[in-house]
Amino acid sequence: MRLLIVEDEKRLALSLAKGLTAEGFAVDVVHDGVDGLHQASEGTYDLVILDIMLPGMNGYRVCATLRAAGHDVPILMLTAKDGEYDEAEGLDTGADDYLTKPFSYVVLVARVKALLRRRGPAGASPVHVVGDLKVDTAARRVFLGDDETVLTAKEFSVLEQLVVRAGEVVSKADILDHVWDFAYEGDPNIVEVYISTLRRKLGAEVIRTVRGAGYRLEAR
Repeated sequence: MRLLIVEDEKRLALSLAKGLTAEGFAVDVVHDGVDGLHQASEGTYDLVILDIMLPGMNGYRVCATLRAAGHDVPILMLTAKDGEYDEAEGLDTGADDYLTKPFSYVVLVARVKALLRRRGPAGASPVHVVGDLKVDTAARRVFLGDDETVLTAKEFSVLEQLVVRAGEVVSKADILDHVWDFAYEGDPNIVEVYISTLRRKLGAEVIRTVRGAGYRLEAR
């Protein structure tokens, strides 16, 4: 699989490239946003690791431009801890996940592999149908029957974790790990808040609580 790293901290970029190459990936590296957009648009990549604070064009714009052009490549955003990253903005521009610097290399590799597993085999449909619920993970749109249901970026990300594993039990910890920062130290009950909101919008019977285990998305 081919990965693209867009990171202006050259030592970090080269270190990541070396490690990911050792994991068996083919890795390209660029150091500014304009080159990153060009490479991601022209190349065939399975995943892009994209820093936010880049010369030429920031990561938000790179991500938004790729999505507007129809590119559905998974994007893992990187950000420093000095507050320039707004999680909602990052997800709204189409990012699939993010990591806050400094991060563990082991965690980065785990996130990369999780995003690649989520995408599935080349050519796999991004549209998941569970009963009368249809979720398009590429376009980030949700339909109940013929009617579209509007979700916030965070609501969609929580639903996505359930729909790609429809019929399986997804733990609260899994949802936290994939939708929130791995270093999230807030109230883990935030997941319950979003599950409650999704039930109001999609129907209470769609998401079942499996006591002591997590949540399961079912056809209604």
